[in-house]
Amino acid sequence: MFTKSVMIPKHKMIYVNEGITVREALDRLNAHHIDGMPVLSGDRYIGLITKHAIYEAAFHSDLPRDEFLDQVKVETIAIKKNLMVDETDIFEDTLLKVKDVPLVPVVDESGRCLGIVTRFDVLEQFQSVFGMNKKGVRIVMSTVETEGRILRLSEITKQFHQNIIVLTTFDDSDKLVRRIVIKVEDGNDTDRFIERLEKNGFKILSVKKTD
Repeated sequence: MFTKSVMIPKHKMIYVNEGITVREALDRLNAHHIDGMPVLSGDRYIGLITKHAIYEAAFHSDLPRDEFLDQVKVETIAIKKNLMVDETDIFEDTLLKVKDVPLVPVVDESGRCLGIVTRFDVLEQFQSVFGMNKKGVRIVMSTVETEGRILRLSEITKQFHQNIIVLTTFDDSDKLVRRIVIKVEDGNDTDRFIERLEKNGFKILSVKKTD
């Protein structure tokens, strides 16, 4: 999945242009109930303004509160000026970049701002990846890291006509062990399916039905 497929396009995003005051930016953040937004110079992204950045800059400023809000321009306290992702970046590249900020701007090859990806968008995609919004049985298992284990899991799944909603694998703390999370539709053969997995060397760690 590419970043551009989950971004909010520029014509729908909330942003400010350089030259406006901090007070105007704060009023816009409060009016839209958001924590941050891009600062643009024309079409180009030049930084991110957040409530936290405003409060921090005000705390360290020598100006009285009202003078700070009405005289300081938003671009002078903008943060994360180099924080951006390309429209062709894969979605995973965005994950670490939204860890400490509410959003990340998406730019094209010439640096024009095309839109944003918010932390909410990232969480929503995670819910989709793990099938959290679909009913089923979530099975967590571990297996020895040997060739053909995923193939064997697929063969057993096919034998029991299980419809896979999600299948994700992780390296466990032991490099010789792999952890697998699979979510399947809840059917009459689910218990027998789990029994067969155990007989084939898959150690079942957790089984949970989700609504």
